[in-house]
Amino acid sequence: MMAVFGMSGRHWASDLNSKQMAGGRVAHATLKGPSVVKEIFIGLTLGLIAGGMWKMHHWNEQRKTRSFYDMLDKGQISVVVEE
Repeated sequence: MMAVFGMSGRHWASDLNSKQMAGGRVAHATLKGPSVVKEIFIGLTLGLIAGGMWKMHHWNEQRKTRSFYDMLDKGQISVVVEE
């Protein structure tokens, strides 16, 4: 490839075959199918994150419920409407 940079455009163009285009020399990325290991890792990670958030939501709801019943037992609140 170093020799290509030292050549002028006229010599470089004559170096190509008549059927080959200049763009054919550039290495292009090839598209591959999905990686099974990568897909499993991403799914596991997203599942753990979603599960952790769901669990934290339920812990918060449990804390609220426990606090409500503790206040009810202590007499700080009442569920009966005062007249």
